Amino acid sequence: MKKLKLTITLFTLILLNSCALKPITSQYNFVKTTIKNIRLNDLGNGNILIYNGSNILHKIDNTARLNIWLDNKPLGQIRPNEYVIINLKKGKHHFKVLHIDVVNMRSKHEIEIDNDTKVIKIKPTITSNKLEVTNKLPKKFSKFKYAKKRDHK
Repeated sequence: MKKLKLTITLFTLILLNSCALKPITSQYNFVKTTIKNIRLNDLGNGNILIYNGSNILHKIDNTARLNIWLDNKPLGQIRPNEYVIINLKKGKHHFKVLHIDVVNMRSKHEIEIDNDTKVIKIKPTITSNKLEVTNKLPKKFSKFKYAKKRDHK
């Protein structure tokens, strides 16, 4: 009986820790902003807001954290209801996105940045990740916060 309890406990701990995604250290400079209420008019011309648009299902099981690489350099980790603002030059840019569910969910995306590009939504899905240029702030954006630069520990 003790052996069964120990086995169940160990299995539970392993399962819970399997969804933990360690942050990566960003090699990008986030645009420092003192703007309390960001508006779409504040973005564009290379200033791009990137946010984690994960839904409640990924938040519940702690699989909504996204590690993002941009043009083969780490952008960092963006957690649910977080965003960053970075400056990108016009042209094609390559994103690589990783989130961990039971297994690593990786995806690659290529987008074209122009003067009108303002907002990019990235979110985990059940089988991969989705990235889309929306040029719209998310609903309930007032509940979002600016992502901190996190160091890999």
